[in-house]
Amino acid sequence: MRVTVRVTPRSRSNTLEWEAGILKARLTAPPVDGAANEALLSLLAEKLGLPRRSISIARGTTSRQKVVEIAGLTAEEIEKKLP
Repeated sequence: MRVTVRVTPRSRSNTLEWEAGILKARLTAPPVDGAANEALLSLLAEKLGLPRRSISIARGTTSRQKVVEIAGLTAEEIEKKLP
């Protein structure tokens, strides 16, 4: 399942929320050396209850808008598990 994620690095806390069909991620990590990407993948794995290897960035590794590939869950299951 692919999900579009809008990332805001250097936020006060790590949070996820849906807004107009796009998942917004606020991350404390800076956008340097892939730190924000790693923080995003770890946060998604924790919230979805999946191993980290089940989640990858399919597109947008250097931009704020990313497409994340999540293996093992349907769209309905993802929406249920994420606020």
